[in-house]
Amino acid sequence: MIHLHFTATDLTRVRFAASPLTETVASLRALAAGSRGRHLHGPWMNRFAERAGRLSERDLDLLRALVRPQGYIPDFLLLPPERRSSTFTDALAQLADADPEVVGRELTHLATHRVAQQGPGHERRQALLRTLLRRADAGLGPVAEALEAYHRVAIAPDWPRIDALLNDDIAYRLDALAEGGVDRMMSNLHPSVTFADQTLKIAKYYEGHADCGGRGLILVPCAFAWPDVLVRTTRPASPSVSYSPRGLGRLWEERAEQPGSALAGVLGQTRAALLAQLDLPMSTSQAATQMALSAPTLSVHLQALRDAGLLTSRRTGRQVLYSRTDLGDRLLIGAGHPPAR
Repeated sequence: MIHLHFTATDLTRVRFAASPLTETVASLRALAAGSRGRHLHGPWMNRFAERAGRLSERDLDLLRALVRPQGYIPDFLLLPPERRSSTFTDALAQLADADPEVVGRELTHLATHRVAQQGPGHERRQALLRTLLRRADAGLGPVAEALEAYHRVAIAPDWPRIDALLNDDIAYRLDALAEGGVDRMMSNLHPSVTFADQTLKIAKYYEGHADCGGRGLILVPCAFAWPDVLVRTTRPASPSVSYSPRGLGRLWEERAEQPGSALAGVLGQTRAALLAQLDLPMSTSQAATQMALSAPTLSVHLQALRDAGLLTSRRTGRQVLYSRTDLGDRLLIGAGHPPAR
């Protein structure tokens, strides 16, 4: 059990962030631990298997040595985002600034970690880690290059949909904070997480205590963290907790067919398809990526559907997210296309 202890100041500094780097690292664990046929992320795993040939075995071997199916993940791979919404390029810049001495200690700890080093290939993994440790930068260069190549193939094609899910969860948590304070917001983060007496408790295989110490806490919804919770407490950065977002089961759902001719005849094929696509709240750019249309073109269609009462919009940071209204849901149901939930 991990115990994160809060002060009154820490409670005023709780914030949320979405992290493409955390998703990338956590997805490596999902690949290592999961069986495609039964795994929640099975559809994504199937798609990745088709793309994996674009990656070098050297990069994959390195990433498999760094991110094991269980146990310790080096903290420098789970850097807390500096802003609520950041790019993968931003995250790599943070990674490049990591202290090589700290990175070296974490890699040394990983090499001898009892849980992380279970399974075959132990000697091969240790040899890879020793190679990193011999470099002046503790291997940050090769690690960043391998992560960038993997992210481009594994995560970037699906990032708009993942990002939409993460922002939907953040909006829900912020509404809970507004309605019932920190207690309400923390009450259903994850089955293994509880909050009471200014202490956040996370069920883990080991016992640990950490003080937030005025640094606050960064809550990072992470689709690939499922079914686990990822915790980072290393100073001087704020502690972070990565948990599964609400509605994760919707992430990989796909519609077998486009809305029928009756609905398309009323709305037009593009607007009917767009209405069906918005099972998750999305920004104009996210929806444009999903629909393979330009953002200005999508903006016109989104505005028309909103004016008709079929969509609603809300601002989240710098983005405006669009989602279906109850009327939009009922229209899809009436046309024989029940919304995915």
